[in-house]
Amino acid sequence: MSSVEHKFYNAFNLIPQMGPLRFAKICAHFPSLENAWQANLSEFQNAGIEFTIAEKIISKRKEISPEKEMAKLEKEEIKIITNDDELYPTLLREISSAPAILYYKGEIKKDEIAISIVGSRKVSTYGMQVATKLSRDLAQNGITIISGMALGIDGIAHRECLKIKKRTVAVLGNGLDEKSIYPASNRQIAKEIIKNGAIISEYPLGTPPLRQHFPARNRIISGLSLGILVVEAAQSSGTLITARFALEQNREVFAVPGSIFSKTSAGTNNLIRLGAKLVTKVEDITEELNLNSLFGFEKINQINPDNNEEAIILTNLSPDQPLHIDQLAKITKMNVTALAGILTLMEIKGKVKNIGGMRYVVAS
Repeated sequence: MSSVEHKFYNAFNLIPQMGPLRFAKICAHFPSLENAWQANLSEFQNAGIEFTIAEKIISKRKEISPEKEMAKLEKEEIKIITNDDELYPTLLREISSAPAILYYKGEIKKDEIAISIVGSRKVSTYGMQVATKLSRDLAQNGITIISGMALGIDGIAHRECLKIKKRTVAVLGNGLDEKSIYPASNRQIAKEIIKNGAIISEYPLGTPPLRQHFPARNRIISGLSLGILVVEAAQSSGTLITARFALEQNREVFAVPGSIFSKTSAGTNNLIRLGAKLVTKVEDITEELNLNSLFGFEKINQINPDNNEEAIILTNLSPDQPLHIDQLAKITKMNVTALAGILTLMEIKGKVKNIGGMRYVVAS
């Protein structure tokens, strides 16, 4: 699509209450959005736009210069893609409420093999361990990780991708200019995501993170993916809105079980009761979606811990970056003597390997 059309997509999007449906009506009726920008009240009504909204378009466009607004985006290095563009994400295009326009920083791709990872902002140690492992395992197999760059589970999912330089996409409920990034503490991770994926939003420059934007944002998170993985969620969590969107969009819903005594597991346990796929390892996801056979993904060597201590150790060890026992003790906050005994037993079981000098890796 030409940059001229992009300019008018942005201009129309600056008018409140446009939305995907009204965009679709205008695009279907007028030969171009440039032509539509000059239309009168009756022409908008003939396109199926309600009288009050048509009046608002005509009133607001007097205040909008499409050229100046486009220049503002270029200054912020924010790019535009529309649902008429070839590179518009394949999975997102399938949903009934697909955004007519997306703003992005970074690299936009079709992302046909993507999983969304979402969960509680108030993450437990258990949730942190699970999100860390599953995010990393999925990303290592070439799956794009989608999330909302919120605190808690979202941030962990993005960071694990960044650590291993794998693609991740953050969907925001605000504008992409730096002052609008929310939460403000995530401005640095946003810059890192731009280098290894993209941050995207349907909201124009300068849009603040209003509460009502986030449910709408969640439909894009689920729409961009083959399925969503809920790691932790309270019974009334906004994360469950994303799960509902996923079901409406015919996406798979996966959930990690948790303690019956944990409030942050009440939502995930209930999702499983209602039919979500229970996940304890990454193969539960890749096998359900037929990704192993269809795309030839590497079979992950899953090593299951026998107790909490082993789980903590396995979470902090990798197969290719050795850790000295003293470093591991510091990270896991375990007593070195006790840790040495556990590592010896794990080595006998074939779960870890001492490569010399008391440096350990996960056994491959």
